[in-house]
Amino acid sequence: MEFSTKAETLQPNQAGALLFVFTEAAQLGHETAQALARSLEEGQNFTDTKIPASDGLQAVAVLRLKDFDRAALNKAASDAAKWAQNQAQVNVELAPFCEVNAPRVAEALAAAFGNAAYRFDRYKKEAKPAKFETAVFHSAHADKVNAALAAAEAQVYGQTLCRDLGNAAPNECTPEFLAQTAKAEAEKLGATAKIIGKDYIQANMGSFWSVAKGSTQDPYLVELSYFGAADKTAAPTVLVGKGITFDSGGISLKPGANMDEMKFDMCGAATVIGTFCAAVKLKLPINLIAIVPTCENMPAGNANKPGDVITSMKGLTIEVLNTDAEGRLILCDALTYAEQFKPRAVIDVATLTGACIIALGHDVSGVMGNNQELVDSLLAASKAVDDKAWQLPLFDTYKDQLKSNFADIPNIGSPGAGTITAGTFLSYFTEDYPWAHLDIAGTAWKSGGEKGATGRPVPLLLNYLRNLA
Repeated sequence: MEFSTKAETLQPNQAGALLFVFTEAAQLGHETAQALARSLEEGQNFTDTKIPASDGLQAVAVLRLKDFDRAALNKAASDAAKWAQNQAQVNVELAPFCEVNAPRVAEALAAAFGNAAYRFDRYKKEAKPAKFETAVFHSAHADKVNAALAAAEAQVYGQTLCRDLGNAAPNECTPEFLAQTAKAEAEKLGATAKIIGKDYIQANMGSFWSVAKGSTQDPYLVELSYFGAADKTAAPTVLVGKGITFDSGGISLKPGANMDEMKFDMCGAATVIGTFCAAVKLKLPINLIAIVPTCENMPAGNANKPGDVITSMKGLTIEVLNTDAEGRLILCDALTYAEQFKPRAVIDVATLTGACIIALGHDVSGVMGNNQELVDSLLAASKAVDDKAWQLPLFDTYKDQLKSNFADIPNIGSPGAGTITAGTFLSYFTEDYPWAHLDIAGTAWKSGGEKGATGRPVPLLLNYLRNLA
C-alpha cells in the first residue's frame, strides 16, 4: 500500500473513491458529501454511497470527527478503513483541518488503512488480498501531512512484519527462521545484525540454555544494531523480545485445548523486530539495539524438570519450579547480555503471564519497571497512539514471594500477583540500568474468529522511540 499527498482540494472529476473528513457539514463543498453528512444520525460517524461516474459508479464516503483525541481518531479511522479496504484507490479530503490536526488525522487514517488491508493467507490455495492499493491525502499542509504519513507507513511496516512472524506456523517459524528473518529485514534497511548460536548460549547463558536444550531446534541470540544519532557512541536504547517460537510448557505440559496459539509466544520478539525495523525505516536519529533470545520450549528426556537448579549468565542460581515459566528464564540472560552496551534504557517485551490477562484483559498491556521516568514515557507514548498500557507496581515486598530453599531465587512466586512476581524475577537482572517490562500476553494476538497476531505494541514502542529523537 502506498500513501501520498497533494497540496490541493479534491477536484469534482477526481478518479477513485472519495472520502471527505469533516467536523461540520458546512465545511464540505461536494454536493453528495454534504447530503451524506446531513444524513448522519447522532452517534454515527461514517456513511457512504455510490454515484454515477464516467466509468461506472464512484464510491463516496464521509467521516465526521468530534474529538481529536487519538482514541477517538482511531475509532473513527477504523470505521472508514473497513470501507476503504474494498476500494483500489482512496482520495482523502482534509481541507477542513489546520496544520496541527491535518497530520494527526492523516496518521490515524493511514495506520488504520494499512492494518485493515492486512491479510495472512500464504498457506491457502486461493489468496484473497485486499483491493486497497493507494491512498492520496489532499491538504494545504502537505509537508506536515507527508511527515505524518511516513510515520504511519513505518508503523504499518513494523506491525505487518510483527504479524507475519506471529501468524507463521511454528513448523515454519522456528528459532532459525525467526533469527534469519530478523537479520534479513534489518540488513535490508541498512542496519547491522549478528546471530549467535548454541555454542555460545550453552557456554555462557545457562538459564537460556536450560529451556532450549529440550528441543531438536537450535536456539539463537539475535543482536540488531542501528546507530542513527549524531553521536554514534551515545548510550543506546535496547529492546529485548521473548522469542519462544512454540511453548508446549515443557515437562509442566500445557493443556491441549488451544495449544496451537502457543506459536504466538514469540510475539515479544516479533514486536521488537518490527519496532526496530520501523525505527530504522524512519531513520530516527537515535542509537538502537534489539536483542532476541529465541528457542522452543519442549518436553524431552533432557528438558528442564521441576526441581532443577540452573545458573544464569549473571551468576544467580534459579530453582525451576515450573517449566512453563520459561520466558523469564531466557529473558534474564538476554537482559544480562544487554549490560555490555551501557544502555540509556532497556525495555523488554514478552507474552509472559496468563495472569496479565486476568488482571488487565485483552486490550491493555501491563507495564512495570525500576525507573519511573521511563515507565511514564512509555505510558505517555501509549496514550498518544491509543495502544493501551497500564502500570503495575514492583514493590520490594513482592520479593517475599520469590524465596527458594535451594537456590538464589525460584522461577515462579507463591500464589497471587503472578504478573508482578514475573516482573520482580526479571528485576533481579536489571539492577544496573533503567528498565521497563511490557507484558503483552493479552494484547499480542486475538483468539476465536479473528485469531491472529495484532502487531501490538509496535505503535506504543515506535512512538516512544520517535519521542527520543
